[in-house]
Amino acid sequence: MATQAEAAREPHGSGVRSVRRALDILNLLSEDRPVITLREITDATGLAKTTALRLVQTLEESGLLWSDPSGYTAGPGLWRWAYLARSQWEVPRETRKVMRDLADRLGETVNLFVARDLNRVCVAHEESPHPLRHVVDVGDEQPLWAGASSKILLRDVTETQLRRVASASPQGEEYADRLRTGVREATQRGYAVSSSEWDEGLTAVAVPVTSRSGTVIASLSLSGPSQRFPYEAVERFAADLTDAAALISAQGFSHPLSHGR
Repeated sequence: MATQAEAAREPHGSGVRSVRRALDILNLLSEDRPVITLREITDATGLAKTTALRLVQTLEESGLLWSDPSGYTAGPGLWRWAYLARSQWEVPRETRKVMRDLADRLGETVNLFVARDLNRVCVAHEESPHPLRHVVDVGDEQPLWAGASSKILLRDVTETQLRRVASASPQGEEYADRLRTGVREATQRGYAVSSSEWDEGLTAVAVPVTSRSGTVIASLSLSGPSQRFPYEAVERFAADLTDAAALISAQGFSHPLSHGR
């Protein structure tokens, strides 16, 4: 039986509540914590031990959890889901090759972002060979109000959406004018540049990846420590990025998050 605190914070309906609780348990697993104990589950979720145990047993029966001598770990059912997600969400092999060649040639991290509501999501990256480098993992989200890639991804959005993005920034809706100016300058120049807008000491250069109709569907960017991005290097980086983005666009880049853009 749910406690009063649990009932107050969870959706109505026992079915929905059970699904939410099960997802909360699965979300406790991570690369840093591949095994979780029943005690960790109850401490993190606030569930009663009997409730947590019942949910864990159901997840085991579904193959989503696997009993381990130290606790519980990801089950084979999650591997099937992970394989399906990878096949649907991973960018095309030819796109990855273009990005890897670019990272090797320019020596900086290459990222591919797509817009998702008020954020941009990294859907692919190739790391710089330098020990000191910018690291963004696939799936990471960053706000659309900051960064070179944002100036690219906002090119074709409506005024309403632009204001929504600005409202999410620390400056509020009044930031829309500055955001609009940055997008317009990036469009005229063909590329965008940002320095310490989101990560202190980080400079990024970004260019658009477009659909057959010319609509921006992704942003291809190069990023690294600002000291490795002098003005003359930025222009060279932008030229190489533009050529690479044109190749990716010509290959017919598509991603589930970019659909409808």
